[in-house]
Amino acid sequence: MLNDDLDWFITLAETEHVTEAARLHNMSQPALSRALDRLERRLGTRLFDRHGKRLALNQRGRVLYTHARRAVAEVETAVRTIEDMVAAPGVVRLGFLHSFGMWLVPKLVSGYREEHPSVNFELTQDASDKVCRRIVDEELDLGVVAPRPHDPKLAWQPLLRQKLCLAVPAGHRLAAQSSVRLADAAREPFVMMTQGHGMRRLVEELAAAAGFQPKISFESTELWTIRGLVATGLGVALIPLEDEEASGLQPGNVAVLPLEDAGAEREVGLVFKSGMALSGLVQDFKQFSLQWAFERRSRG
Repeated sequence: MLNDDLDWFITLAETEHVTEAARLHNMSQPALSRALDRLERRLGTRLFDRHGKRLALNQRGRVLYTHARRAVAEVETAVRTIEDMVAAPGVVRLGFLHSFGMWLVPKLVSGYREEHPSVNFELTQDASDKVCRRIVDEELDLGVVAPRPHDPKLAWQPLLRQKLCLAVPAGHRLAAQSSVRLADAAREPFVMMTQGHGMRRLVEELAAAAGFQPKISFESTELWTIRGLVATGLGVALIPLEDEEASGLQPGNVAVLPLEDAGAEREVGLVFKSGMALSGLVQDFKQFSLQWAFERRSRG
């Protein structure tokens, strides 16, 4: 297999979407489909299970993905080693939502720094729309945001999905339930993120689908603050089910109830400026992050 085959196959394995993978590699969708067909014929087996227009990497595909990533990583390591010999350490300008500073970004940055201790990071925390705006203006290289932005000037690659839950005070009438529908809380006061945050848009969209407009009691720019306000009985809120390490740091006296509503999840991903060539260092950190997320999903 040529390096080009490795590149598009890895992207297709990570996105599981022909159209998106083709766009990221400046290929037409039919060209990528033909390339996948040639690769599968060469190997004598299917690498993806087909579900309509969607693809799902199967067991054989995961084997090839693991070895392909390893092969690409080895070559990239050699290139980075040579670059480090002739250039000063680089900087990755990374923007992200405040809540991801609790667990996700520290894991990505510390994991990458274990392999590349000389690399520096400039970290910026802000609302999703502001992070995206700074990427378009080329003030940031990458962003970790949720949900997926609509701006056509931005490219996106998914990292993980978080289930959304209704947070209610301990002792609330819904607190003892194992799960709820958002409509069950239609008459409750809501603690919301301020405008411009991705969670605000998700809550408004889910509430509209449930047939009501939330009555807002308080607004905040921090999920930690929102959970604290819920804990003191000042309203209910929609929050993502966080990583176990992060959830252990959150205020207590809150019951977190999974939502039964369709689409009650938030997709977290990497965002970068569409059509702009990333530096070798930024590209390497992006691939490291995607690999980390893939391995996390594989562990279930």
